[in-house]
Amino acid sequence: MTHGATSEPASSPPLGKPQPDAPPPPAPGKPVARVLLGRLADVHSLSLIGVLAVLAIIGAITKPDAFLSTDNLQLILTQASVIGVVTVGVTFVIIGGGIDLSVGAIVALASVWCTTVATQDYGMAGMIFTALIVGLGCGLVNGVLIAYGPMVPFVATLAMLASARGLALQITEGRTQVVSVDAVLDLGGRDAYIFGIPPLVLIFAGVTAIGWVLLNRTTFGRRTVAIGGNPEAARLAGIAVKRQRLMIYALSGLCCGIAAFMLVVLSGSGQNTNGNLYELNAIAAAIIGGTLLSGGRGTIIGSVLGVLVFTTITNLFTLNNLDSAGQQIAQGAIIVAAVLLQRRSAAQQP
Repeated sequence: MTHGATSEPASSPPLGKPQPDAPPPPAPGKPVARVLLGRLADVHSLSLIGVLAVLAIIGAITKPDAFLSTDNLQLILTQASVIGVVTVGVTFVIIGGGIDLSVGAIVALASVWCTTVATQDYGMAGMIFTALIVGLGCGLVNGVLIAYGPMVPFVATLAMLASARGLALQITEGRTQVVSVDAVLDLGGRDAYIFGIPPLVLIFAGVTAIGWVLLNRTTFGRRTVAIGGNPEAARLAGIAVKRQRLMIYALSGLCCGIAAFMLVVLSGSGQNTNGNLYELNAIAAAIIGGTLLSGGRGTIIGSVLGVLVFTTITNLFTLNNLDSAGQQIAQGAIIVAAVLLQRRSAAQQP
């Protein structure tokens, strides 16, 4: 036994005196990564609101009487409603790590199927039911091919795009199918407005609210984010990845069915050309709204703001009698800027 040796380890700090170099304890509550992602989403949404404010100022300067009129603002919201409902479904698909190129064709097929003479004999309820079932059915086919095929989402949805467009053309034989159901036509009239709000805008708001709850307040939303971020880790965590993908594409198809009926109300007809380029517009709106193309991150509110930005740009170009080519160039520039901003934000994350 050695005398004079201390039994206290040299590394032990004196009692009651905290170590100056010790890291602070983690704050209770949400994980740091989730908090950072939430802050980035908030900043992105605020920036889109700023873009909308700038566009509104431009419209107020260039065409003050026309742009700021109640009729024009109602028109902007109404035009944004149809593509907005489609974008909600596409946002879920992209967050889940997929892509859907068939949404425009599904809208066309659902719109012509629900406006056939036989379907219109069942009134508005029959038309709504048909549009929803056709959209949901197409989404389920996409989901089965992608989840259980398995096929690459790009290829599967591209095949659905071609098939749905072809079937829509066969049903209509290239002719426009005019709606004769008064109840459907009345929904597009001003008499149907509720407190000055068009019914289609209210439908859009309802779909947006449901989409937000699904993504942020349910296990369905958490599983969607999980399989989009890392499908293998999600599988090991006990998530049924294949079933989840099937449900995501079914949801996208259902949104297309809702949008198809809305488009029928708006145009009063069903055509095989309905929904043209909707897939590109919806994907672009989701991207500039902050949804990562690689999956695992996105917000419904951001996608809705993206739709409003594109719709407002279109409205400004129309009011100022500007060439549509310039409008497409402006939209392309916005998409490129949004993707570059996403890459920069991802590179700055720890």
